[in-house]
Amino acid sequence: MNDANPPRAGHQRFYVLALITLVLALSTGDRATLSVAGPSITHDLGISPADLGWLFSAFSWSYFIAQVPSGYLVDRTGAKVAILAGLAGWSFATLLMSGVGYVAFPVVALFALRFLLGLLEAPVTPASARIIAAWFPSDERGVAGAIFNSAQYVSLAVFTPLMGWLNHVMGWEHIFSVMGAIGLILALVWALVYYAPAQHPRVTPAEISYIRAGGALTELGGAPSASPAAPKGNEVSIGQLLRSRMLVGIFLGQYCIASISTFFISWFPTYLVQARHFSILQAGFIASLPAICGCVGGVSTGFFSDWLLRRTGSLSLARKVPITIGLVLSASIILCNYTDANGMVVGLMCAAFFGKGFGSLGWTVVADTAPREAIGLTGGLFNAAGSVGGIIMPVAIGYILESSASFNGALLFVGLHGILAVLSYWFIVGKIERFTFGGPGGGVAAAPMLAKPRAV
Repeated sequence: MNDANPPRAGHQRFYVLALITLVLALSTGDRATLSVAGPSITHDLGISPADLGWLFSAFSWSYFIAQVPSGYLVDRTGAKVAILAGLAGWSFATLLMSGVGYVAFPVVALFALRFLLGLLEAPVTPASARIIAAWFPSDERGVAGAIFNSAQYVSLAVFTPLMGWLNHVMGWEHIFSVMGAIGLILALVWALVYYAPAQHPRVTPAEISYIRAGGALTELGGAPSASPAAPKGNEVSIGQLLRSRMLVGIFLGQYCIASISTFFISWFPTYLVQARHFSILQAGFIASLPAICGCVGGVSTGFFSDWLLRRTGSLSLARKVPITIGLVLSASIILCNYTDANGMVVGLMCAAFFGKGFGSLGWTVVADTAPREAIGLTGGLFNAAGSVGGIIMPVAIGYILESSASFNGALLFVGLHGILAVLSYWFIVGKIERFTFGGPGGGVAAAPMLAKPRAV
């Protein structure tokens, strides 16, 4: 095991991490555009709560459909091409949403564009999981995964106030036009500066040696997979992955975590406006506060998890303990039903989103457990499970609101998902280890993560 000091070994991997984090932040911001524009669009276009729920879910339907194919394609085309094509495409789709008010059937047009948005964003996270596995050693992967995952909170903290301001000053159409233009610029940056480890013009041999010695799969990261160990046929690969109890439990946990995220990305600004009587401009800024707390939780959990891994040598404890602490805390969102004080509600939402961030180690766990010849496919299945939450949650909340005219049942529904995720990790997942095709125990074989704690 290489005991080189990480800063002396090089730092290009952190620039790569910053870049994929920025891409994920923009993708989250673009899927959240409708949540900020929602109150104004419903007023202008006469959309009911149930219809708005279906519009929110349109993204998740296509995101779900595209996950397995996109993961499969990521493994064969490479991460750079997959992200570039998706980023440019979904940014253009976002730009087109600014004109839905000028067509004969704006709701249909908006649904179609949201559906297209989901298809085009699908490759981002499977490709990013591949990049993290390629660029980061095992005992830095918790921090890397947590920082990457924090993009969703950074996005809400930065883009939600921006979109609220654009809505207030220029109108809801410009939420979509400005966000789309930002994405097209970022696509150009990605094309110019991202490289896989083996092709990066500025990475040092010392850094390559360091990350490879720590378990980084440096042969990945940009180029397609060509491993002869991969099973023949996509269906066989999927079948073996889904027969793993460990992976199925991880996928169930992601469904629950994504369901909680979906509430904040979709209905939370509407909750602030309709149930707590904030203005749209106020809601945009207030919604950023839980996002900031979620970012703090999401980043800190990576440091805590990697510290726990070095301290205990147990990958399972290092991942499960922060997941448990965070997701139990996320259930505090239910307590909002028992107070009328807006300040207390905002505080509870901040605590819940901090907990959700602290418990969101899913992509780190994917990097820890996915078979090396099918990281993109495993990430696609993982994201597909999360997409189910994105499909169910907004529609369920829409019908809860129509039937009860209250958010109380909706908040209970959201909070219980955190408890279900904890149960899944402890009672279904079992030991967290690298999945290998044809390994013992139904296809899972342990891969050594750390021979000994690395000096820091």
